[in-house]
Amino acid sequence: MALRIGIIGMPNVGKSTLFNALTRSKGALAGNYPFCTIDPNVGIVNVPDERLQALAKIVHPQKILPASIEFVDIAGLVKGASKGEGLGNKFLGAIREVDALCHIVRAFDDENVIHVDGSVDAKRDKDTIETELMLADLDSIESRIDKTKSLARSGDKEKIAELALCEKFHTALSEGDMANTVALTDGEKIVERQLQLLTSKPIIYAANISEGDLGTANLEAIRSSIGLGDNEQLILVSAKIEEDLQDLSAEEAADMLQELGVTSSGLSKLIEAAHRALGYITYFTAGVQEVRAWNILKGYTAPQAAGVIHTDFEKGFIRAETIAYQDFIDNNGEQGAKEVGKMIAQGKDYIVADGDVMHFRFNV
Repeated sequence: MALRIGIIGMPNVGKSTLFNALTRSKGALAGNYPFCTIDPNVGIVNVPDERLQALAKIVHPQKILPASIEFVDIAGLVKGASKGEGLGNKFLGAIREVDALCHIVRAFDDENVIHVDGSVDAKRDKDTIETELMLADLDSIESRIDKTKSLARSGDKEKIAELALCEKFHTALSEGDMANTVALTDGEKIVERQLQLLTSKPIIYAANISEGDLGTANLEAIRSSIGLGDNEQLILVSAKIEEDLQDLSAEEAADMLQELGVTSSGLSKLIEAAHRALGYITYFTAGVQEVRAWNILKGYTAPQAAGVIHTDFEKGFIRAETIAYQDFIDNNGEQGAKEVGKMIAQGKDYIVADGDVMHFRFNV
């Protein structure tokens, strides 16, 4: 399954420039004026994973297929977006369609790049965006409460539970807390997904800094300046550097990053953060036709993992023949792992581990 990450932020913070760099395209207009992006731009990016190449060296497949992430460049939000300012309703609707948010905040000074509020203030920008998202959620929750109250009075247990959850979210949002800060039971999480709240989505913060600061910037100092807590995910990127990297070979890009004093690109850091935020892991299938990586949620059973390939695999699941990644490498592939007892037949209750190399048996 392709993860969908929405890139959000104030106008002119570097969203479209970063999107173009991440997707190696010129698909998003990156102009020096507010709302140069109106309709969301979408790009699919392969997830870099060194394990794929290691598997391919053993299997010699016809194709190597990495997992993918879909980035959605959403136009800049401004104060009043929840009430429709700056085409806000359209932009907020695009946010509902993604799995997680990458909130770009501007942490560089450049008098040639205008700011919609006239000055650079990362914390103010962050608060503006989050306030608009919370106000939109508050409107949505109030509407849901009005619709649910009468049904709950009839004694419908599901509606009683839904009303209680809506009221819990209403309290949090009214106090300035986003929905993703509310502790939920497993049952409440199922109901929460139906509400489609904007602030319930995992958020990764990306501070867009100047290229000259990339190797020396203090992560914790920037975290403090934005007003982020210790548990909130923050990565440092330079949209300008990412833009330069897209035109280089892998070797040239690695050399450039080394010269800048950093070990990985913004894309790699963002993908790692997205996997952590969403709780995703990767498993592999490895055969002569293809070696392929698959994204699944941590905690998926073997049948659920099979269903990511095709729903028939899950419906007709018999068993999964599973080899841990390192066992596959250490024993030079499936046959070697099988000979030393490292290929294990797993049933319907098996919880897939990150890096598992899997072959599914199923009835059509």
